[in-house]
Amino acid sequence: MASASAQPAALSAEQAKVVLAEVIQAFSAPENAVRMDEARDNACNDMGVLKFARLVKSYEAQDPEIASLSGKLKALFLPPMTLPPHGPASGGSVAAS
Repeated sequence: MASASAQPAALSAEQAKVVLAEVIQAFSAPENAVRMDEARDNACNDMGVLKFARLVKSYEAQDPEIASLSGKLKALFLPPMTLPPHGPASGGSVAAS
């Protein structure tokens, strides 16, 4: 059995829900409204990027070249992620509910 320090602790789906709810609540709190407005004002260019990203996403299914270019652009900004091995071959198991 691997030691607890060898692998980071996993976040369960329920824990993720709690964290997301707390973050949303913090962002929605009246005392943070000024900070949120400042962040939105400072991120005005980022909002254009998001609109562009949505537009590109809508074209990915229609055009393989757009999908390829979009993937390359994402690779520049997002590090590659590998999923941990799972399933019977890796010794993992799925608990029946």
